[in-house]
Amino acid sequence: MSYIDGFVIAVPDANREQFIEHARTLDPIFLEIGAIRVVECWGDDVPDGTLTDFRRAVQAKQGESVVFSWVEWPDKATRDAGMAKLMEDPRMPAPSDMPFDGKRMIFGGFTPVVSLPG
Repeated sequence: MSYIDGFVIAVPDANREQFIEHARTLDPIFLEIGAIRVVECWGDDVPDGTLTDFRRAVQAKQGESVVFSWVEWPDKATRDAGMAKLMEDPRMPAPSDMPFDGKRMIFGGFTPVVSLPG
């Protein structure tokens, strides 16, 4: 069964194209180290909640959009090995070179329990 890494970040709207270029540079490395699929989604309909919501979760400020992304791996062992390789890869940008504040990133690994089709 596959394994999913999920990410939610706040990206300044002014950095949208810089973020897309960052993803186009970094995401192929995920595929190179074993990922099956990488999806980057720019927030389009991200409503404010009454108790919690995506914007609050990443402390999105005025002029920032929420980005929801995931990396699909064939299994957790491939993910663990791949992420170790990624952290050592010289192509991995420094936190100061990211087009967003990585301190407000939410991420985690997930085991799928339902997947349709399939």
